[in-house]
Amino acid sequence: MTSCHVTEDPIKKVAIFGGTHGNELTGVFLVKRWLENGTEIQRTGLEVKPFITNPRAVKKCTRYIDCDLNRVFDPENLGKKMSKDLPYEVRRAQEINHLFGPKDNEYSYDIIFDLHNTTSNMGCTLILEDSRNDFLIQMCHYIKTSLAPLPCYVYLIEHPSLKYATTRSIAKYPVEVGPQPQGVLRADILDQMRKMIKHALDFIHNFNEGEEFPPCAIEVYKIMEKVDYPRNENGDIAAIIHPDLQDQDWKPLHPGDPVFLTLDGKIIPLGGGSTVYPVFVNEAAYYEKKEAFAKATKLTLKARSIRSSLP
Repeated sequence: MTSCHVTEDPIKKVAIFGGTHGNELTGVFLVKRWLENGTEIQRTGLEVKPFITNPRAVKKCTRYIDCDLNRVFDPENLGKKMSKDLPYEVRRAQEINHLFGPKDNEYSYDIIFDLHNTTSNMGCTLILEDSRNDFLIQMCHYIKTSLAPLPCYVYLIEHPSLKYATTRSIAKYPVEVGPQPQGVLRADILDQMRKMIKHALDFIHNFNEGEEFPPCAIEVYKIMEKVDYPRNENGDIAAIIHPDLQDQDWKPLHPGDPVFLTLDGKIIPLGGGSTVYPVFVNEAAYYEKKEAFAKATKLTLKARSIRSSLP
């Protein structure tokens, strides 16, 4: 781990998104609270804006209206001429890009925390998109350390062929935060997400105040590939997640271990020659995306020492 430090500009603008998927209620609940009373998320010298991203879907308590808002922040959709004929989420993406972007621009928001839920047994999870970003690695390290002994996993979705045109991707530093099933509120999960945001904002505040963060390392789970359910000749699901795999997110899955189970009792094991770590196991919203779970590998990311370039 190198001892040299990196100087970064202070963070000025942070957004906290809830309701990117309208049935993921923890983020909706917290953002609505902070819109009424944002005292707990305010930090001196920092603009923090809570925001409901998909209000129509929130009102209907559904994932989306026309298409997944968390997949349409690509240049093609953002560049389309505004029209009533466009899917609602594409129009909404353009509005959000105007308010918090534009994407890939020096004037865009510094950080967007996008609050999500999942039916998978993921626990506290931070989703990271860049393995070489010292600031984000340092922030994840700070959050993980602050939450201990409660585990907090970091999922790295950096992959050459898997592109994510996410809502949070407008920001210079995009971060997804989440656990828990859609369509419900749980006090324990809500408290965990609230703490994750608190620690993240504390890190940003300390960074802006000139604190130097020494070199650090974090354990992450990097996506390798997505795995679909076995299907029959009609394209219908032919096997479901095996009970031994259900709720075993982040646990090692070895070649030969049960993965799927057919209705006539046939076990389909993991192939290949290496141990993997399953993530988003049996996520309800991913049936339409033909994803039963994702295989990840475990590795360590290192960050250099960082401090802000105070005036």
